[in-house]
Amino acid sequence: MIHADLHIHTIYSSDSLIQPKTLVEMLVAHSFIKVAAITDHDSVRGCHVAVELASPYPDILIIQGVEISTPQGDVVVLGTDELPPKPWTPETIVDFAKSIDGVSIVAHPFRAYGLGERAQKYKVDAIEVQNGGSSPAANAQAKELAKRMGVPGTAGSDAHSVSELFSVHNNIEASLNVDSVLQAIRKGRVSAQVTRGLKP
Repeated sequence: MIHADLHIHTIYSSDSLIQPKTLVEMLVAHSFIKVAAITDHDSVRGCHVAVELASPYPDILIIQGVEISTPQGDVVVLGTDELPPKPWTPETIVDFAKSIDGVSIVAHPFRAYGLGERAQKYKVDAIEVQNGGSSPAANAQAKELAKRMGVPGTAGSDAHSVSELFSVHNNIEASLNVDSVLQAIRKGRVSAQVTRGLKP
């Protein structure tokens, strides 16, 4: 079992203050969360930096990803070190994720820039049911949506500052490598948790 935060922004998102180096240091220090997905807004530059910084530490894993802004709402892709081709629509993003064996996740469906009920129109791999920046009511709605769609629910802190990191996490039945984690998410071997005791 591994424990992962699957939605984090670094300084390569214009609205985030988290340095990749700080994120890596916090993963190293944390008692059980050792996996983080970097999902900057429409950018993969932070992923490359963080993967390099994490390379000396065999017990932590950075998953490369991106949060793509589409006119209908935000979609996270895990398992990519490049941006999807444009135009960006939920459909093209989902297709891109499938083409690279990545994972597509509807981010915070019932908050600003969320797909909401429209998510049902797309063949996404998962719904973010526990978002650190969403209200309990919005997260509960997301959980219901995932249940109706028959897809796994994931958790992401959606951190934009260091104090927000790891507020939620996923328990994933996988080994410490990206392919194993992505496959486990697709197969539903993931459960979204609120983190008790945020300090390492």
